[in-house]
Amino acid sequence: MKTLNDFNFKDKKALIRVDFNVPLNDKFEVTDATRIVSAKPTIIKILEDGGSCVLMSHLGRPKGVQEEFSLKHIVNKIEDILGVEVKFSPNCVGPEAEKMANALQPGEILLLENLRFHEEETKGDRDFAKQLSKLGDIYVNDAFGTAHRAHASTTIVAEFFPENKCFGSLLAQEIESIKKVMEDGEKPVLAVLGGAKVSSKITIIENILDKVNHLIIGGGMTFTFIKAQGGSIGDSICEDDKMELALDILKQAEAKGVKIHLPVDVIAADAFSNDANTQVVDVKHIPDGWQGLDAGPKSIENFDAVVNECKTILWNGPLGVFEMENFSKGTIELGNSIANATKNGAFSLVGGGDSVAAVKQFGFENKVSYVSTGGGAMLESLEGKTLPGIAAILD
Repeated sequence: MKTLNDFNFKDKKALIRVDFNVPLNDKFEVTDATRIVSAKPTIIKILEDGGSCVLMSHLGRPKGVQEEFSLKHIVNKIEDILGVEVKFSPNCVGPEAEKMANALQPGEILLLENLRFHEEETKGDRDFAKQLSKLGDIYVNDAFGTAHRAHASTTIVAEFFPENKCFGSLLAQEIESIKKVMEDGEKPVLAVLGGAKVSSKITIIENILDKVNHLIIGGGMTFTFIKAQGGSIGDSICEDDKMELALDILKQAEAKGVKIHLPVDVIAADAFSNDANTQVVDVKHIPDGWQGLDAGPKSIENFDAVVNECKTILWNGPLGVFEMENFSKGTIELGNSIANATKNGAFSLVGGGDSVAAVKQFGFENKVSYVSTGGGAMLESLEGKTLPGIAAILD
C-alpha cells in the first residue's frame, strides 16, 4: 500500500483528490469544516517536502455549472485552516487550468473548480481523466467519502500515474481503521448496528458475523427482529418482508457462536414527536398505539456491560431517534460506554452518517479512536467490497 511516506514531493506537483463536499449556509459560509481539516495533514506534508498541491473536489450535485455549487465559496475557509494562500482556477480542465498548474511554485496551492460541473466526472470518462492528469506529477487520493464511486477523479485518473500514485494520510487512516476492526481486531470484537432498517444493513451483518464475537442491534430495526420472534411491537417501525431474514440472521449468529444483544425494554411514545407521552415498556409487549423510539434503561445497562468487556468496537447507527431530545438517551449512553471502553484501551471506530452526526452532536468525537469521514464508502467497506478508488491505487 503506497502512502505519502513513499514519496518525496520536492519540486513535484501533487494532484490531490480531496473531499471538500462541505455544507454551506445561505451566505455560502462553511458550517462544518471537518472534511477540510481532515485533509490538512496530507497537504502540509507535501508543502513541507517542497512540493505544490493541485486540489480537486466536487461540491453537491450540480446540474451543469451552477453558481451556488462553485468551490470559490470555500477558498477563504481553506486558507484559514491551512494558513496558506490558495489560488483558484475557474475550470478544472482546459488551457487555463493547465496554465495555472504549470505556473505553481513549491509551497503553493491551486484549487480547481467543481469537478461535477462536467458530467464526464461522474461518468468516469477517460478523456476527462486524462485532462486532469496533466495537472500534476503524482496522484494522491485522499477522498474516502467518494472512494466507492468509479468517477474520473477518484479512479480513472490513477491509470495515468502507473508508478506515481498513493493514498493520502486520511484515506490511509480510514483503510487501517477498517482493517483493524475487520481483520486485526483484538478480541472480543463488538459491532453495534442501529438505524431504522434491516434491509440497509443486511450485507454488513452477513459480512461481519465471521469477524465479531458480539453484535448489538438497536434502533428501528430492533422491531423487525422482535416481531419475527413473536413479540408485540405496537405501532413501531417494522419491515414485515424482512422477518424471515431476521430469523435467519439469528440462526447464522448462533451457528457461528456470535452473541446477539437486542434491547429488552424501550421508551415508547404515543406519537412520533418529542412532545409525545412516553412510558418504559418491555420490548416484546408494546401496546397498540405506541411505538418504540429509544432503548430503555435496562437495555442501556445491558449494552454498557457488553461494550466494556470488548477490545474492538465498531459503531454504526444510533439506538433511537436521537434528533429528538427525549429519545436521545440510549444513543448518548452508548456513546459514554464506548468512550469509557476506549479510555480503558479498546479500539473504537464510528462510521455511517447518523452515528457520526450523533458523535459530533454529543461531543464524543475526541473520546473514540476514529471517526470515519465517509458514509457510503464506510458501509461498502464493511460489506466486504473493494472500493474502486482504493483498488485504483493498489492496482
